[in-house]
Amino acid sequence: MSAALETLLEGRGLRSAALYSEQGEVLASAGDEQGTAGLLTPARAIVQTLEHTLKAEGWTELLLDLEGGPVLLTPGQSGQVLAVAFDDLSSLGRVRLGVRRALENLS
Repeated sequence: MSAALETLLEGRGLRSAALYSEQGEVLASAGDEQGTAGLLTPARAIVQTLEHTLKAEGWTELLLDLEGGPVLLTPGQSGQVLAVAFDDLSSLGRVRLGVRRALENLS
């Protein structure tokens, strides 16, 4: 599992990637996942609130533009969440492509 995340981090400007279980445990990581670990619970609360308010079923991603740099949260299988921290919003398209490939390799 970690090999897929290490490959993801080979992209320019990516700082860390971590795959979290539904319970918030780190299943695999590359780089310093400590920067994203504290975001998981509040991010899930935001997603659940939006799903309820919008009567939506499921989500595709949540982008947080933080002072330390953007973080992209993407759902995986069985309630897992892949969190990727990167340097600049202008890299978002490249990050999304890498995340999609990493999730395919993790499944």
